[in-house]
Amino acid sequence: MAQGPSPSTRHPITGVERVAFLKNFITRPTIEVGDYTYYDDPDGAEQFERNVLYHFDFNGDRLVIGKFCSIATGARFLMNGGNHHTTTMSSYPFSIFGNGWEEATPDGWPNRGDTRVGNDVWIGFGATIMPGATIGDGAVIGSLSVVAGDVPPYAIVAGNPARVIRNRFDDATIARLLALRWWDWDAARITRKVKAIAGADIAELEKD
Repeated sequence: MAQGPSPSTRHPITGVERVAFLKNFITRPTIEVGDYTYYDDPDGAEQFERNVLYHFDFNGDRLVIGKFCSIATGARFLMNGGNHHTTTMSSYPFSIFGNGWEEATPDGWPNRGDTRVGNDVWIGFGATIMPGATIGDGAVIGSLSVVAGDVPPYAIVAGNPARVIRNRFDDATIARLLALRWWDWDAARITRKVKAIAGADIAELEKD
């Protein structure tokens, strides 16, 4: 019996090259992507890492994306290497150019930590995720939004800066979904419950 597509499939929709299971295209050890997360780009999933900007090894920050996420064309992730000091007399990064400017290095580089995207997150067209943001499970990021802070689980956010428009469900339902963590089920169970996962009745999802 079929148990859904293999997460190791590069293009899970026959004849649709622009849609890809993203983890199969990641080359950098500082980027982690979970199973079944897909990326849609007419230029191909090979372009994804070009949209992870200012991601320099010397910072050590990571981009971590969970399972079953939907990432639209043009979504960008700005990492900590693009930060500048704003408490010094100048925000200009003199030290990176060397040649006698090395001693201008301030104490450390501004670093807001890893950027984390939970599971079952939908990131809309052209959205920008700023360094160190954490996006909770089940959240929706509106097209062209700029996420500069943390996003609660199952919140819908939009705008620049992105703000919560509403929650997808009431607090009790969100708590039940976070307890279920259906994205961590094995493929057989997900296939067995796929109608409920794609449905609107959490009670059906909770049934064995």
